[in-house]
Amino acid sequence: MKFLYGSATAIAAIAAMVCAAAPSTAQDQSAGAKTFVMCKGCHTIDKGGRNGIGPNLSGLFGRAAGSVAGYNYSPAMKKSAIRWDDKSLDEFLAAPTKKVPGTRMPISVADPAKRAALIAYLKSATAN
Repeated sequence: MKFLYGSATAIAAIAAMVCAAAPSTAQDQSAGAKTFVMCKGCHTIDKGGRNGIGPNLSGLFGRAAGSVAGYNYSPAMKKSAIRWDDKSLDEFLAAPTKKVPGTRMPISVADPAKRAALIAYLKSATAN
C-alpha cells in the first residue's frame, strides 16, 4: 500500500508541476498579439494576404523558408533549408542574422517569454 500511495503522490506532484509550468495558451496568444504589433509593419498574416517588406506569414508552420510565391527573398533565406516550426522560429526570432547569415530580417525578439508568446500567437493566427 505504501508503495502505491507513494507512486500516486509522486505522479500527482509531477502533474502539478507540469500544469504550473505550462503557461495558458490564451494568455500566450494575447501577449503574442501585442508583440506582433512590431511585426505588422512588414508582415501580414491573413490567408491570401499581400507580401509587404516581409513575406505574408499565412501557413507559416510546416512551410519551407523562402517559399512564399511573389516574395523576393534573400539568397541566404532561399538556401537556408529551414522548415518553420516552434524551434526553428524561436532560433530565428532570437537572432535572425545568426540563424540565417545574410537574411534581410533586421529585427530580433530577445526576450524568450515574448518569443514564446509570439510563436503561440503565430501558430494560431497563421493556421490555414
